Amino acid sequence: MPGSESTTTLAAVAQHLAAAVRSAGELALEASKKPVKSWVKAQNSPVSEVDLAVDALLKTRLAAIMPEAAWLSEETEDDPARLAARRVWVVDPIDGTRAFLAGRPDWTVSVALVEEGRPIVAALYAPATEELFLAVAGGGVTRNGLAIRASAGEGLAGARISGPKRLLDQVAAAVPEVVIGTRVHSLALRLARVADSTLDVAFAGGDSHDWDLAAADLLVHEAGGAVTTIAGATLCYNGAIPTHGMLVAAGRRRHRALSTLLCSSDAPLR
Repeated sequence: MPGSESTTTLAAVAQHLAAAVRSAGELALEASKKPVKSWVKAQNSPVSEVDLAVDALLKTRLAAIMPEAAWLSEETEDDPARLAARRVWVVDPIDGTRAFLAGRPDWTVSVALVEEGRPIVAALYAPATEELFLAVAGGGVTRNGLAIRASAGEGLAGARISGPKRLLDQVAAAVPEVVIGTRVHSLALRLARVADSTLDVAFAGGDSHDWDLAAADLLVHEAGGAVTTIAGATLCYNGAIPTHGMLVAAGRRRHRALSTLLCSSDAPLR
């Protein structure tokens, strides 16, 4: 168990975090009913005035929960002081901004408390579908208060998978029996769909960031799954460059089988 707190203490942090992400999601959902000002930032990524408003709300609320924790958010200028911090809040105010702006339901508010590189508390809220995912390291994961679990088994035939098309096409070429699902635009929510067994496998393309991943990583882990690199390496958060390459999430037995397939393939994923 990371740190010295008991699971009970971290569970109390999780409840405060749940209230914060709900408030943030409600703010965003209400704002979406009116015209929203948006623009394009670096790497052709969209951002809106609502992203910034949610970011500000969360920064205030999370500082009240744990003022000693540092801050890493997609919508805040990076502060290198976080690198020396034992704990850091890792935040995506709206994961899936394109979906949010398009009026789609698959966007989320994603927050994790990371300690020494790994998430120990996580909340993911999808306001449009009123789904709240909550996890504590060593304490399990819930969706709207009910325990969830990643799908069991190791077979890939019939497995429901989602992710970037180029990756899905390569898996389908090796295992034609896989079932390709609709792409979930919020990467955090796509991974969470492995935690609640809506999906059996989810992929992330290259250049994902800590704020896309940290909360969902803990959800999947506590649901009996794993989120790793294609080679099977565990992710470490709050690094100097908070980006990651291609990733795969699945229940642990299926994850092992999939990693073996991908790493032994004559045409590795790219």
